[in-house]
Amino acid sequence: MLDTVNHDLESNGIRITTVTIPLALWDATILHAPSSTDNQSGQRDPEMHQVRKGKQWYFGMKAHVGVDADTRLIPSVAATAANMADCKMLPALLHGEETEVWGDQAYQGQSAVLAEHAPKATSRINRLWKTKLKTYQERKDENRIKSKTRSRVEHLFAGMKLQFGFVKVRFRGLEKNLNRLENTCALINLCTARKHLLAVAAQSRV
Repeated sequence: MLDTVNHDLESNGIRITTVTIPLALWDATILHAPSSTDNQSGQRDPEMHQVRKGKQWYFGMKAHVGVDADTRLIPSVAATAANMADCKMLPALLHGEETEVWGDQAYQGQSAVLAEHAPKATSRINRLWKTKLKTYQERKDENRIKSKTRSRVEHLFAGMKLQFGFVKVRFRGLEKNLNRLENTCALINLCTARKHLLAVAAQSRV
């Protein structure tokens, strides 16, 4: 469904195919799964896992999303267990034609992956700015500037959870929940592009 919607948007003048996304944003968010064993199998979903974020533990899956920084449309998604590191899914989110790539500190140290899968891209990934022994104020200031662009993907996650209610998974296993994730991202793309689509429809009626 996501591919179909993206191709339809392209036919209406919005470039979203996998060869025309020059500025890529990445991020991931955790979607909760039932941790109870009060079910027919007596076990938690074996494809879901727990992960610690901050001082809190979460059980579920992780939605990985690639976003076009200009149009704020979603060309690529992936789903993994919650304990999968964000950076491990970079190859699934890249298409090779990016000129700039943006991400938080979870994606740092991936220069070899970028060189292989996005050789034209300049990295705008946030860098570690604080250690136990030293604080790098210059890096902190750079990260703040980068985050103004990178935060666009956070807005999409807010829409995914608040507008479309995708806070918890509905099914067991990753495959069915990935299908729901792709469908939700397709709806988000339609909502993001609605003004352009309405203008095209109005023009066609003239």
